[in-house]
Amino acid sequence: MSLGLAACGGSLGTPDNVLVIAWNIDSINTFDPARSSDIVSNEVISNLCDTLVIPDPADATRLVPGLAERWQQSADRRRLTFHLRPDLRFADGRVATAEDLAWSIRRNLQLNMAGANALREYGFRLEDAEQRIRAVDAHTLELELDRPYPQSVIMQAIGAHRLSSLLDRQTLLANQQDGDLGNRWLGRNSACVGPYRLREWNAGEVAVLERNPGHWRETRLERVILRHVAESATQRLLLERGDVDVARNLNAEDLGALEGSSDVRIEAVERPQIYFLDINNDHPILGNAKVRLALRYLFDYQALADSVMRYNGVPRASFVPLGSFGALDAAQGQPFRLDIDKARQLLAEAGHAEGFELKLLYGTPLYSAPIAQHLQHNAAQVGIKLSLERMTNGQLFTRIFANQFELSLHSLDSNIPDAHGMASRLVFNPDPTPRKATGAMPTVFASYYSSAANREVEAALLEPDEAKRIERYQRLQRQQMQEGPFAYLFQLNQVAALHQRLRDWRWNGSRTYYAEVGKTPRDSGGGQ
Repeated sequence: MSLGLAACGGSLGTPDNVLVIAWNIDSINTFDPARSSDIVSNEVISNLCDTLVIPDPADATRLVPGLAERWQQSADRRRLTFHLRPDLRFADGRVATAEDLAWSIRRNLQLNMAGANALREYGFRLEDAEQRIRAVDAHTLELELDRPYPQSVIMQAIGAHRLSSLLDRQTLLANQQDGDLGNRWLGRNSACVGPYRLREWNAGEVAVLERNPGHWRETRLERVILRHVAESATQRLLLERGDVDVARNLNAEDLGALEGSSDVRIEAVERPQIYFLDINNDHPILGNAKVRLALRYLFDYQALADSVMRYNGVPRASFVPLGSFGALDAAQGQPFRLDIDKARQLLAEAGHAEGFELKLLYGTPLYSAPIAQHLQHNAAQVGIKLSLERMTNGQLFTRIFANQFELSLHSLDSNIPDAHGMASRLVFNPDPTPRKATGAMPTVFASYYSSAANREVEAALLEPDEAKRIERYQRLQRQQMQEGPFAYLFQLNQVAALHQRLRDWRWNGSRTYYAEVGKTPRDSGGGQ
């Protein structure tokens, strides 16, 4: 959607060949595709590193050529073959090969970080990775699958995932420390085939991306600058003055204040991203499904949607985002409303009529604090005393990954437009033992394990009949809304306010495409 908005003058504006984005980027802690799991880092890395295939900017469910110019799946659905472009080069001009790509994909398993989880979901293991992820020749990559996965799932989950980034093996091995395959070095550098390379990174201040010479596709602007700006009011001021081209974290008040103007526009796109209350199921009280269900009745979803979440998202109690294969529709996917009496009854049935005390952690998204305070107020009415602690997104995820929390507010996005993308992380858990873990699997961090739910996730994935597959996912969504480990609150939009000089801002629920952006020259006097 697009709305006309405005700005005022007072600035010479940003350079014609540079895209300047104001954004809260404090969650970035790596530029390693194998490690990254937060939304901001993932967006930046997707503009530094190409993947085998790329979601079409106009339709994320459709895949277009990336590193691979063509591909095919065998008749038994057990083998994928990718034919790479012959003109792939690293930033220094060296030729990149299928063997470099096979090494890059296997590296995910060696490091055992977020990328490893994505590969293990589809049966890949370190022990036989060299046999199953291999270069046939300099321009052909072959992946051998352990099961006949649906092509739509496996192409999105592996082919379009950052785990298929083509890394500069020579540079990473030259800069590795203690056998980390360059992981620490990638905390401040980039080294892959892609439209941009990282020129500068100052944590909590700025990231500068510079055009990669000799890249196979056109990159219209020379540089992209991401300025760390946490406050909505400051982002709005910078945009109105013309000091930035894009503001990414404006709150509802600032977005509303810009309506009806002509020099800035708001664009929003529905993301496959769910904002939810993360609940530590290893906690002696929160491990009770009735307590978790009670928490779902402590939110006034519509009141939040009309205020703090205006522009930012829509109420959603299902783990499957709208627009994904197998999703319940909007009405079925949100059966909850604020009901203090119902919550009180469920707590009494769980043996906690007198209430209890908990701590709720939340990060820096502008809507997190008011939602946390909203829950704190309603929880007090049923005897739950919530203390609130705000922290940077990086600190929050460190606590979550280490299972050092009781309740937290954050979001998760699906890497595929299919119910399995979320079911594999928000329902499935391969390990029943509560443990500290790495990677992006909230069920592990929250110590939720259900063998019955695991079986249903796997059966739905491999169901060959599409209608039956949808039916399985919808049944699982209803069950999880009553008994699952988390309280899902909103499906988020990506919202950005764009200066009128910006042209061809392209994004969808999966990616934002910096290389496609153009600008009207400052001396042209024109708008869009």
